[in-house]
Amino acid sequence: MRVVVAATAEVAIPTLEWLKESEHDLIRVITTPDSRVGRGKILAQSPIAQWADKNHIPIEKPITSAEIATTFENADVVIAIAYGKILSAEILSIPTYGCLNLHFSLLPAYRGAAPVQRALLNGESVTGISIFRIDENLDTGPIYIQKKYEINANANSAEVLRDLSYLGAESFFQVLNDIANGLQPKEQETTGISLAPKISKEEARISWDKSSGSLANLVRAFTPNPGAWTTHKGSVIKIVEIGSGSIQEKLAPGFIHVIGKKIFVGTADEPVEISKLVPAGKKEMLSADWLNGARIAPGEFFE
Repeated sequence: MRVVVAATAEVAIPTLEWLKESEHDLIRVITTPDSRVGRGKILAQSPIAQWADKNHIPIEKPITSAEIATTFENADVVIAIAYGKILSAEILSIPTYGCLNLHFSLLPAYRGAAPVQRALLNGESVTGISIFRIDENLDTGPIYIQKKYEINANANSAEVLRDLSYLGAESFFQVLNDIANGLQPKEQETTGISLAPKISKEEARISWDKSSGSLANLVRAFTPNPGAWTTHKGSVIKIVEIGSGSIQEKLAPGFIHVIGKKIFVGTADEPVEISKLVPAGKKEMLSADWLNGARIAPGEFFE
C-alpha cells in the first residue's frame, strides 16, 4: 500500500519507523513549514522533517490547502498524527482509502488537541489509542481499532505519549491489512463523549489552594509542556515533579517549609514535596540543588 504520513510532532516517529521497515511504501512525509524556536528564534525543521532527511524520505511542507491536496495525490492512504491542520472533505477524499488519524485516547472520550494532558489532569488511570478514518468534524470518524493503556501513577504526559506512540505504531499492521481486505470501520459510540481542548499557559499556573492530589495531577499533565508553574519572589518557577515525601505539619497554601534538603509546600489539605523544578532562565534541577542558591527563609511562599 502506498502511504503518506502527515505529522509534525515526534510522537509520529515510531509509526514512521514501522512503515519504513514494513511491506508498505512510504512515498512521502508531509509536515509543517520550518519555524523559529528557542530564545534565539533560530529557524528549525520539525522533528518529522529531521527524521525524513535522515532516512532519505521525500518531504513536503505545504502551506495552502491546494498545496496540501497535491501532496496527497497518488496515495492509497494518508496517516495523520499530530499534524495540526484541518483537512477539508475534498482533500480527505483524495487518497484511495481516505485518511487515518492516530488519536491518543479511547474515543469518543477526549476529542481534541490535548487528550493525554486532559486525561492526566482528570486523574484517569486508563487511556489508550484510537485509529479512525478522518471526517470533517473533530475526531468523530469511524474507528478501525482501539487499544487500552494503563497509566502509571507517577507518569507525566511526555512518558504516556511516548508509550502510546509505540502502541499506535504497532496497531497499523492490523489496520492497513483490514483496509486492504475491505473491512469497514465502526461508528463511534454516542455516549461517553468528552473534549480535550488545547492547554493555555495560564491554565498551567498552580493554585496552591487546591488539593494535593489535583496539584500532583496538574504537574504530571503539564510536564513538559507547557509546564506547571508558580512564582517565587516575582520569578517564574516550573514544578517538574512531585516527590513521595510527607510531613505531619499543616502549612498554609503556597508556604514553603524546608527540612534538610527537601522542600514541602502547603496545599488545601496536606503539604506536597517538590522534588524537581526549573528556575527562571535555568535548566531542570533537583530541588536540593535549587536550595543551595535560593536560601529560603522562614515564611517564604510560592504564589
